[in-house]
Amino acid sequence: MDVAVILTYRCNSRCSMCHVWQNPSLPEEEVSLRTLDKIPAGIDYLNLTGGEPTLRSDLMEVVDLLYPRAMQLEISSNGLHCERLEPVVRKYPDVKIRLSLEGFEETNQRIRGEKDGFRRKVDGLLRLRELGGKDLGLAVTIQDGNAAELVELFRFAHSQGLELATSTLHNGFQFHKNDNAVYERLQVARQIEGLVTEMLRAREVKNWFRAYLNLGLIARVLGQKRLLPCTAGTDFLFVDPWGDTFACNVRPDLKLGSLDRQSWDEIVTGPAASRVREAVASCSQNCWMVGSAKTAMRHPRFARIPRAAPLRWVVENKLRVSMGRRVRFERYVDYSRAEGEVARPRPVPPPGGGSGEATGAVRRQVQSKDDPHYVQSGGFFNA
Repeated sequence: MDVAVILTYRCNSRCSMCHVWQNPSLPEEEVSLRTLDKIPAGIDYLNLTGGEPTLRSDLMEVVDLLYPRAMQLEISSNGLHCERLEPVVRKYPDVKIRLSLEGFEETNQRIRGEKDGFRRKVDGLLRLRELGGKDLGLAVTIQDGNAAELVELFRFAHSQGLELATSTLHNGFQFHKNDNAVYERLQVARQIEGLVTEMLRAREVKNWFRAYLNLGLIARVLGQKRLLPCTAGTDFLFVDPWGDTFACNVRPDLKLGSLDRQSWDEIVTGPAASRVREAVASCSQNCWMVGSAKTAMRHPRFARIPRAAPLRWVVENKLRVSMGRRVRFERYVDYSRAEGEVARPRPVPPPGGGSGEATGAVRRQVQSKDDPHYVQSGGFFNA
């Protein structure tokens, strides 16, 4: 099983596709070490995310607690304070670090409101590599404003010895907004094609399977059915900053329980778990996020082995690309159906100032643990 823990809703970026920074949690109310200690050993993949996890003053203690309990531990950060990740990498060089980046300097600043964000992140990763970091990379959210840079961004990361993870615009309670959408769907889908082909050309096997994951993003962008059934609630759980535990970060109605008040076994085997898994089986959300997509691609019993469908696709299309042939994308997605095509640019706010801190133009609404959460009008739906 994979687990993602949102350590905080505080964030010092001001991204257009995520309004966590407008809805911060209170540090003293965020999920405690005592609560996190309930997560058992034997987790396949554990992701510490946010908000911005480096804003937790006890991040090192969190890592010390959870590192021995997972086959792989990841920290997903905005990279604006890479120096706070240095003690982690010194002690645990194999911890996976992914820094969110939405393109080269100008593009990243426009989408994320971060001054000098591109250079700060790349320099930070190279410094972490000097300290012994072994699994370092960037993570991009594909959208209208950056899709044209995908191939060059992958080539740049590859040239620096860095990984490149991808997702695309989704709605979900983690983002505190529900109007994320790709507008020029056909154009963005075609640009992801180039990234898929480039990844298949790479020598690293993991990039070949990332190519399959990006094939799923093409289907997602076009508003079509996901390539593989979702296994959220069975193979994947989400813990929010107050210890509330969900099958995923999209549907707040799929709540399994409270890790703050219950044991791990009560959450994963209790009556709520059965109800939630039944709801997942009939879910109409068209999601293809890294967390749930990756678990769907894995063998249900052996976490390091892929399922047959992605394995066949990778073998066939790696051979095709190696022989100079094109990937036949039309076999897997229907380009004649681009649901909800809107030929207009996606609006983004003006860049933020300094370190990405929100200016007075937007009022932050601090969330208390006892406040009602995730009640945004219209819910969080992905067509």
